[in-house]
Parts: sequence; structure tokens; C-alpha cells
Amino acid sequence: MNSMYFTEEHEAFRQSFKDFLQKEVVPHIEKWEKTGTIERFIWKKFGEMGYFGLNTPEEFGGMGLDLFYTVIFLEELQKVNSSGFAAAMWAHEYLAMTHLNKEGDDFIKNKYLTPSVEGDMIGCLCITEPFGGSDVAGMRSTAIKQGDKYILNGSKTFITNGIYSDYLIVAAKTDPSDKYKGISIFVVDRAAKGVSATKLDKLGWRASDTGEIAFDNVEIPVSNLMGEEGKGFPYIMQHFALERLIMGINAHARAEYAVEYAVGYMQERVAFGKSLDKFQVLRHKIAEMASRVDMCKEYNYSITKRLNDGQYVVKEASMSKLLSTKMADEVIYDALQMLGGYGYMEDYPMARLLRDSRLGPIGGGTSEILKEIIAKMVIDNKEYKPAT
Repeated sequence: MNSMYFTEEHEAFRQSFKDFLQKEVVPHIEKWEKTGTIERFIWKKFGEMGYFGLNTPEEFGGMGLDLFYTVIFLEELQKVNSSGFAAAMWAHEYLAMTHLNKEGDDFIKNKYLTPSVEGDMIGCLCITEPFGGSDVAGMRSTAIKQGDKYILNGSKTFITNGIYSDYLIVAAKTDPSDKYKGISIFVVDRAAKGVSATKLDKLGWRASDTGEIAFDNVEIPVSNLMGEEGKGFPYIMQHFALERLIMGINAHARAEYAVEYAVGYMQERVAFGKSLDKFQVLRHKIAEMASRVDMCKEYNYSITKRLNDGQYVVKEASMSKLLSTKMADEVIYDALQMLGGYGYMEDYPMARLLRDSRLGPIGGGTSEILKEIIAKMVIDNKEYKPAT
């Protein structure tokens, strides 16, 4: 236990969540990985246990807990060895629900946020477009106001929970002539006429449903606008800090799991008359891997503390994701090597871990984009301020 950040209450939560995952989730992981569909019952069980309300105010069914409960939630999800399952859970709670929490009015919160906490509704966040990628301001989707509604047209891609979600948090241009100030955020019902989705086939994260979404003259009630019209871009940028820190935490957690598994394997595997953990070249490699994991983990904990205290950590969260995801890819690659031929077999966890980890430097802002954001802040003294 890291007593600088975690209390006995945190650790009790960790143990209870571990037990829940082992009982309710792990027995189904292989099925969900094969089918690419996470059955609805598990969402309801997460809701009943309060796991979707960790960061939501009590008045809307949540528990309003500090961010270190979120850290525990993320870390333990990585250790069921299905980043796809983990992504479906945290994308619902920390991508879709974050916007409901921060920009939704009471009408939207009662209609969408409370059922999301309870596990009765699943959400997704739709920002990335087929021609835009990391260029959020370059999106082409439009939502043009006509009387008491907006007419939404366009498409989104690489959307986690994009197929089976009940509602979509959608960014679109309400003023196509303005690159940055013309974007707004809406909540859109899945059942709305003109919404269609195509499931994408991925290298990893196979348990999660990732979709390409099309909007064809979708009518959105004015009441489904979130926050102020034209403020969508700063809303999105503001929440990227949390998303990138989440992906940094996910990275150190899966790398830690890989090291622990590799060490356990090495202690049991015998070659040339002794267990693998007695060979100096392998021992020293593990020492290096464990050191890199701990360096990232401690940094991520410190940034979580600052974010929890209300600081705007856009630079630090970008650094977290940049270095932690790179570290995780490299550590898991080396951990697979420790298992030799068994590391390449699907019966062992490393093959899936390696595939799943590779999305880290891509999703939520590529490493190349993050480097430019960091460079602007370090070299050009660029300052980013929260929208709200």
C-alpha cells in the first residue's frame, strides 16, 4: 500500500473490487473476447455495486469519491487481461459520463447520468472522425439549428461502445465557418432516426465494441445541447487531461501485471538445472522493467493528486500518457520474451497483453500529437486554461 495516496478505505475498496472482478467478470472474459460483445448483465452489476458512480455527485446517484478510487478501478480492470473490457467500462464512466457530469443540465443528468450510474444506460463519446483523426478542430460533422432542434450530419470513427451504447455524446460544428469556436456538444439517443453504426475489426481490445457512426439528418432537440453553444472545443480539451492520465494509469497497471506474471513464470520454469529467475541476464532485465513501471506509477499518482486538488494538469497528463504507454509497450514486449515460445501462445496472457497495449500510444491523442502539445508548453510557453 502506498500510504502517501491510499488510505485503509481505499485498500478495502481495492480488495472488494478485485473479488468482484474475479467472481463476476473473469469467468466471462474469454467469451467476450471471442464474440466482441460484453453482455448487458455485467453493466447492471457494476451499477448495482456503485462502480459507475465513483466520480459522480451523490444527488445524481453517485458517491462523489476522490480520484484515487478511480485509480484503483482502472488498475484492477487492467489485471483481468482484457483491455477491451476495461475500455468499455472506463469509456462509459470517464468519457461519456464526464461530459454529462460537467456540461449536462439537471434535465440531461436526470435523463442520462443517473441511469448511467445505475448501469441501465451505456454511453459513448464521439469526437474522432474518419478524415480528422487527432485534428479535433478540423471535424466536418455539422449540427445546424432549425427552430427548436438541430440537424446533425456527419460521421465518427474508432468509437468505443459505438455499437451497443444507448446514447452518444457527439461533437459537431454548429458554426462551420469557425474552426475552433464553432463546435458544440450534444447528447443523442441511439434510437434517433438517422443514426447508424458499423462494427470495426481491431488488432486488440477485442472484447469492446468499436464503431464507425453515421448521422444522416438526425434531429436533436435543443434541450440536448450540453453547456453553451460554440464551447465544445474547450470542453473537449479540458477533459483530455483526465482521459490522458487514465491511459497513463492503464499503461503502468498492465505493465505491472506483465512483470508480475513474468516473474511468477520464471520462478516455476526450469532450464539447465535451475529456475529462470536465477539467470543474471533475466534478473537484471526484470530489475530494469520493474524500475520503469514504478517510475511511471509514482509520477501518475502525483499527477492524480494534483488533478484531484483542482489543478489543470494538461501538460503533466500528456507526459503521463506519452511515457507510460511507451514504457508499457516495451515492458510487455520484454515480458513476452521471458516466456519464450509460450509467450507467443494465446493460452498465455502475454500475446493479448501485447496486442491490447499497442493502442496506448495511438488512442486519446497519438504520441506524436502529445509531443507537439508538450513542446508548445515547454518551448513556446503556451498556456492552456480550463473552459469551466
